[in-house]
Amino acid sequence: MVAADPSSPADAETVLGLNRQLERLGAVNTRVTAAFDASRAWADDGARSAAAWLATRAQLPPATARRRVRVGRALRSMGIVEEAWLAGDIGDAQVGLLANAHTPATAEVFSRDEQALVDDAIRLRFGDFSRVLWYWSYHADPDGAESQATKDHASRRLHLSQSYRGMWFGDFALDAISGAIVNDELKRIADELFAADWAEARRRLGADPTALDLCRTPAQRRADALVEMATRSASSPGDGRRPEPLFSVFVGYESFAGMICELANGTVITPGSLVPHVDRAWVERVVFDGPSRVTDVGVHRRIFGGGTRRAVQARDRQCFHPYCDRPAEDCEIDHVEPYAAGGLTTQANGRVACDFHNRARHRRS
Repeated sequence: MVAADPSSPADAETVLGLNRQLERLGAVNTRVTAAFDASRAWADDGARSAAAWLATRAQLPPATARRRVRVGRALRSMGIVEEAWLAGDIGDAQVGLLANAHTPATAEVFSRDEQALVDDAIRLRFGDFSRVLWYWSYHADPDGAESQATKDHASRRLHLSQSYRGMWFGDFALDAISGAIVNDELKRIADELFAADWAEARRRLGADPTALDLCRTPAQRRADALVEMATRSASSPGDGRRPEPLFSVFVGYESFAGMICELANGTVITPGSLVPHVDRAWVERVVFDGPSRVTDVGVHRRIFGGGTRRAVQARDRQCFHPYCDRPAEDCEIDHVEPYAAGGLTTQANGRVACDFHNRARHRRS
């Protein structure tokens, strides 16, 4: 039974129960909207479409109204998806992804695999399900996926304009690879600035500071990092050595985990997107269940390093904790059996852990 009193103590069962009922209500709302769309009753008021009628009468953003009608139409061809949504087993976010994946080119394969896709939506975290569905879409329609990747790259843009007071405003859109390049460098410089801010606050206070004690907000640090990127670019020689991408080829991984074609941050990309970078990339071969690379040298060392560290990163790819999806590149390598208790520094005894969950087991309850 779900508690109706909002002032009552919240517990896990109440939160999950309310979320389930909310999703069921959303499913009913979308189903009724689809029926209203099909009836064309909206035309009686002179509206051009059901979405236009809904946006006006329900005071919804036009994009929200259009999406609701579009998803409702898609549900007519996705009976298993609709049933799972009405039961509260999946939510609007998963249904939206499934509706996008159901195209004329994938309709036949979707009908065949619909139950399996719904099962994945039920059991997987949203991010993991999104990746699984992307891979399914690529296998179902590889030409369509490559075409969309080409369109994404062609849609890149950046607008920067100055206001009358001299302030600058802008927005941009980048494809997955270009965005990762910019984001990673921006984050690297922002982390440098964070370390400087932390050191300054510690000197000023004479003790470890909190985030509120720092002289810049995260948004201000990112802005300053962007300016620093431009400054470093202007001071670098035009013919200087450019960073070279690293391609990690997982040999044997597909035998137990399926195809993988992702950036280090977990973003799924098409194989064709990598072609422009092949001529200047380094290639790293990661063999699973193979004898061609030694990864467990130095079992009595305290810190994971070298091939052993890289092997654990490549295998796990994100923090081990079920409530965390921090990517491996931002995590530490933790001993499953603590080193102090005799645990060895080996691949089998290592796991990717973010700093929070790495230290959580050492905190006193």
